[in-house]
Amino acid sequence: MAKICVFTADGFEEIEGLTVVDLLRRAGAEVLMVSVKEGLTVKGAHNIELKADALFDEVCYEDVDILVLPGGMPGTLNLRNHEKLCGLLKEFAAKDKKIAAICAAPMILGELGLLKGKKATCYPGFEDKLTEAELCTDRVVRDGNITTSRGLGTAIPFALELISQLYGKEKAEEIKKSVIYGH
Repeated sequence: MAKICVFTADGFEEIEGLTVVDLLRRAGAEVLMVSVKEGLTVKGAHNIELKADALFDEVCYEDVDILVLPGGMPGTLNLRNHEKLCGLLKEFAAKDKKIAAICAAPMILGELGLLKGKKATCYPGFEDKLTEAELCTDRVVRDGNITTSRGLGTAIPFALELISQLYGKEKAEEIKKSVIYGH
C-alpha cells in the first residue's frame, strides 16, 4: 500500500488538500494529513477546521511514497517557514523521491532550489518564485519526481495524476469514473 503525507498548516487551501486525501484513499493508499503545528487542529484558508491525523514529528518518513503540499494563503507561507518540512523536502529531492505541490505551494520547491531545470506550474502570480524552472501553464505538470498543479480547479486532475503514478493509469481512470469527473 502506498503511503502519502499531505501537510497541513493554518491557512491551507482546504479543497486542494482534502481532494488529494479523498481520492488517494479511494484508490487504496494510506494517506496521512500531517500538521506542522503543535496541535492536530488546523484551520484552513476559509475558516474550515479539521483534525490532522498526525503531528510532523510523529511520522516516520522512511516509507512515505509522496509528500504533498497544498496551497492557500497563508498556509503556503506557514509550510515554507517549517524548517523540518523544508529539510524533508530537500532530502526527498536528493533521493529522487516523489514530491507534489499545488497552487502557491510550488513556490516552496522553487525557493528551495528543487525546480532547477524542471518543468513546473503554479497559481498565476507566483511564477517568479519558481526559481530556475521551465514555466508551464498546463493544469498538472510532472517532471521526474516533481508534480505541480495550478489551484483548486485542478485539484482532481492533480490527485488523479498522483494515483496514476502510484497505481497506474487504469486505477486513475477507475477513480475518475467513480467520481463522475469529466463525464
